[in-house]
Amino acid sequence: MKVLLDANALMMPEQFGVDIFSEMLRLGYVECMVPGPVLRELRYLTERADKGRDKLAAKVGLGLAKRCKVISSGEDADLALENLAIQEKAAVFTNDKELKKRLIRKGITVIYLRQGRYLEAAKKEF
Repeated sequence: MKVLLDANALMMPEQFGVDIFSEMLRLGYVECMVPGPVLRELRYLTERADKGRDKLAAKVGLGLAKRCKVISSGEDADLALENLAIQEKAAVFTNDKELKKRLIRKGITVIYLRQGRYLEAAKKEF
């Protein structure tokens, strides 16, 4: 199965010490993709983040993104994740509350960090 990663997902290993790739594998997600706008967001954070911890997490996230297929998109990150999830029939890995709600309402599976230790998937039941 395919999964699109948000910037906050790529920052989780540094922030929470979670091996996101083994956790995604545990859930059955083997193809990881990152939209171009998510990479731009991470680059911005490495240059502009006020907190050293966020800056470091963004740098780690950029490194981890190299393990994923990059998909070009000219939209903002959240819109790109939503549109590409529909187009690619992929889940989205994010902890952004508003984005999670919007994706689940549209029937898109959302992977998120649960209790700061493991990943879980949520999908709207029809």
